[in-house]
Amino acid sequence: MNPRIVAGVVLLVLGILASLTGGRSPGPTPAPMPAGLSMKGRFIGPTAAADADTIAALLDELADCIEADGMLEQPRLKSGVALDDLRVAARESRCRGESIGQRQPHVREIIHKYLDGAVGSSGGPIGPEQRQAWVAAFRELGRAAADAAR
Repeated sequence: MNPRIVAGVVLLVLGILASLTGGRSPGPTPAPMPAGLSMKGRFIGPTAAADADTIAALLDELADCIEADGMLEQPRLKSGVALDDLRVAARESRCRGESIGQRQPHVREIIHKYLDGAVGSSGGPIGPEQRQAWVAAFRELGRAAADAAR
């Protein structure tokens, strides 16, 4: 087919489309809402933002610790029980006896359900895949808590 004819047809089609849309180009397509965990609006009361920040920092640090432990020649954290014990000990140390879970029961339930779904409830030995699941779960929970603090 002759290139001039093809160009003419293309211009004709573009002209028809422009007349149908009033010559306007469509606006930007809205970005899809990210799927994932949200804790927005779940932290309540006068300590809500501080509690969310504390939870975010704690979970991010736990993810880093578990990941770094996995890079050791002989990791210390070898079971689900050990990882959960680390979480409890870190929380108790960081919060110095205060219970954010008592102040924020909705958040405590979200975290509990999320961890059960993401890493399960087995306290048994963990391998690299399970370790990475814990790291990813803590990072996602930390991200959601940090987002809720804003």
